[in-house]
Amino acid sequence: MAANTALVVSAHSADFVWRAGGAIALHASKGWEVTVVCLSYGERGESAKLWRQPGMTLDRVKTDRQGEAERAASALGVHDIQFWDLGDYPLTLSQDSLFRLVDLYRAIHPKFVLTHSTRDPYNHDHPATTDFAQHARIVAQAHGHNPEQKVLGAPPVFLFEPHQPEQCAWTPNVILDITPVWDKKFAAIQCMAGQEHLWEYYTRVGLQRGVQGARNSERKMTYGEAYEAVFPHVVETLA
Repeated sequence: MAANTALVVSAHSADFVWRAGGAIALHASKGWEVTVVCLSYGERGESAKLWRQPGMTLDRVKTDRQGEAERAASALGVHDIQFWDLGDYPLTLSQDSLFRLVDLYRAIHPKFVLTHSTRDPYNHDHPATTDFAQHARIVAQAHGHNPEQKVLGAPPVFLFEPHQPEQCAWTPNVILDITPVWDKKFAAIQCMAGQEHLWEYYTRVGLQRGVQGARNSERKMTYGEAYEAVFPHVVETLA
């Protein structure tokens, strides 16, 4: 097991790119092993451009979406990307898939977890995913669950930015400087050809968070990603 590992639980195969690509690339560049779980391909609800092509099929959409996500993961330096194909609109999360995620937590012991906001009236797959990811975290901490395994500690959980933050009651309290790896994030964004309409939007988001990050620090930063921490930070000093 690597000294530094992280886990990203993404509802659809593009979510990790828009919302956490900078964090992934930044930590990968520092030697972290980042595992990304795509619970679905977003094949029904997030692939409109693909469905407009003549003769498109569900299997072909899934194949195209997986290819896009794999190329994006490579651009970001993802250590392991997994496609669980649990469907979307709606996302179907079973007890078996919950225990599968528990096993993954215990296999890699992530030092932090990134996932979706707890509310999203535009996409019920997103809050279902964060509930799923945090439920699995709790089970992975239970000593009575598969007691032969090493239990999970208390990795912090950060909720990445939803598409409509004001409507999602999402309040960022962490801003990450992703300026050094913006070129990698944008390369990954460009891999997502099926949602090209979002390329410019998430570039603007990155610039806006960069301005806010510079405003709240002494850093000279251009691009940022914002997160909402679920749990209190335990620190030795406040400086």
